[in-house]
Amino acid sequence: QVQLVESGGGLVQPGGSLTLSCAASGSDFEINVMAWYRQAPGKGREWVAHINNYSTNYADFVRGRFTISRDSAKNIVYLQMNNLKPEDTAVYYCNVGAVVRGTNWNYWGQGTQVIVSS
Repeated sequence: QVQLVESGGGLVQPGGSLTLSCAASGSDFEINVMAWYRQAPGKGREWVAHINNYSTNYADFVRGRFTISRDSAKNIVYLQMNNLKPEDTAVYYCNVGAVVRGTNWNYWGQGTQVIVSS
């Protein structure tokens, strides 16, 4: 099993910045991909960005404003969010794809709230 603990959400004014982090822990696992999703009030969950050993990719609505990065040694993924807009208000979820004892699994964090408001 892999446990995910997220942190870094909060209230920020439009144009401000926040950094989210998600730490993965457990035993006998190897991470393939780490990603961030978000879910705004009344909307479905949507993909924001992901990172693997080879590349990073972003949804169009965050490209140029958000940066995903990873500390592979510590199994932590970050989401640096700049120039935040009110429409970025959502619960942000960490998602990890990992191999645990030879089997592929997908894990979700508990979510962290981001509110962009003046």
